Amino acid sequence: MIRKSSFAPPGFRPVPRTGVIFVMTEAVKRGFTAGSTEWSNLGQGAPETGPIDGAPARINSISITNDEHEYAPVDGLPQLREAVAEMYNERYRKNKTSKYTKENVAICAGGRLALTRLVATLGRTNMGHFLPDYTAYEELLDAFGTFVPIPILLNPDKGYSFTAEDLKEEILGRGLSAVLLSNPCNPTGKAMHGKELENWVSVSRSLGCTLILDEFYSHYIFEGENSSVSAASFVEDVDEDPIVIVDGLTKNWRYPGWRVCWTLAPKQIIEGIASAGSFLDGGCARPMQIAALPLVNAATAEQESGAIRRHFGAKRSYMLERLSAMGIKVDPVPGGSFYCWGDLSELPESIGTGMKLFRQALDENVIIVPGEFFDINPGQRRPERPGRYRHYARFSFGPPAAELERGLEKLEKVISKAK
Repeated sequence: MIRKSSFAPPGFRPVPRTGVIFVMTEAVKRGFTAGSTEWSNLGQGAPETGPIDGAPARINSISITNDEHEYAPVDGLPQLREAVAEMYNERYRKNKTSKYTKENVAICAGGRLALTRLVATLGRTNMGHFLPDYTAYEELLDAFGTFVPIPILLNPDKGYSFTAEDLKEEILGRGLSAVLLSNPCNPTGKAMHGKELENWVSVSRSLGCTLILDEFYSHYIFEGENSSVSAASFVEDVDEDPIVIVDGLTKNWRYPGWRVCWTLAPKQIIEGIASAGSFLDGGCARPMQIAALPLVNAATAEQESGAIRRHFGAKRSYMLERLSAMGIKVDPVPGGSFYCWGDLSELPESIGTGMKLFRQALDENVIIVPGEFFDINPGQRRPERPGRYRHYARFSFGPPAAELERGLEKLEKVISKAK
C-alpha cells in the first residue's frame, strides 16, 4: 500500500502522505513547479487567487506598524473575532434574537489547525465521520486517541445523499456525541442547504450531538438562489445549540497562503479551543489578522461569493462537458466546491482506477487525486483490501481557465492512447 513508510526512527511513528500531499510529492519528483505552463494541476486543492470579474479588488500588499510585530492573543485579535461574528449575524442571522459575539469566535492559522484544536478538546466519545470525505481527516481523527472515530458510509447509488432521519438513526444507533463533515463535500461536491440543512441542525440540537461543519467551500454554491450557505442560518441559540462551524479566507476569499481561519461555536467550546491553542500553536500571526480585517464583512463576502458562483460555475460546466466526452461519469453533479468526483470504471482497464490514471497522467504533466485517498481510515483499523473508491478520481476546476483547458486536453490524450 502506498500509504506505508518503510522506516521510522526509534520512538517515532511514520505519518503517511495522503491526498494532495502525496500526489504533489510525486509530481515534484517528475519536475513539477508551481506556475509552470508545462504542467496542469487538476488535483489542486486551492482556488485560483487572481482577479476575477465582479470580485472585490485583490489585496497585494500589507503594511504593518512596529506594534504589530507582537504576538496576538491565542484566540485571535478581538477586532477580528468581532468582525467575524458581525459578518455571520448580517449574512445569516438578521431575523434571529440570539446573535454571535466575539466570544463565539476563535481565530487560528489554517483549517487543519482549527480542526486539530477542536478535536484536541474532545474527551472519551464516539465521533462520526463520512465516507468519502476530506483526506486530511484521516490522520486528524487518529492524532489524539481520546475518542473513537466511527465511519458512516454514503451510498453512491443514492447520489451520496443522507437525510436528517438517517443522521438521527446513526447518532442513536452508534451512540455518537459528535459528527464531522465538509459541506459542500470534498470530494463529491454534494451540498446541503435550505430545509435539508435546517433538519440536520434540528437533529443535532434535539439529540445533543455536536455537529462540526467544515464550511470552507460555502461560497462555491451552484444550485438554488443563494451563492453561499451556512448552518449558522439555522442555529436558534448560539450558546446552546451544539453547532461548530470552521471556515476562513483560504477557499471562500481565495487567499489560501494567508492561513487565516476561524471557528464559530458556543462560548464554552471556544474557551476549550483557546486552551488547546495555547499548547498546540500559540495563535495566528498578528499581521495577517490585521490584513484580514477589510475582507471580513458581509458586503465583501457577498460580492466575492457572487463572483465565485459566476466564474467557477462556468469552469464547472466546461469540466463536466469534457469529462463526460472522455467517458468519465461525474455523479453527483457537484452542487458546491470546485471538484468533480469522477467514476473511471468505464475507461480501459489500464487506466480504470484512480491510481492507474494518476500515474499515466503524470507522464503528460497532469495531476489528479486518486479516489482511494477519500476512503479515510483513521488508525488504519480496517483490514487491507481493495478500496471502495479505487475506480474514482477527484478532478479540480480550481485552477485558472487556461490551465484547466490545457489539463483536460492532456487528460484526453492519455485516455485516447489507452483505447
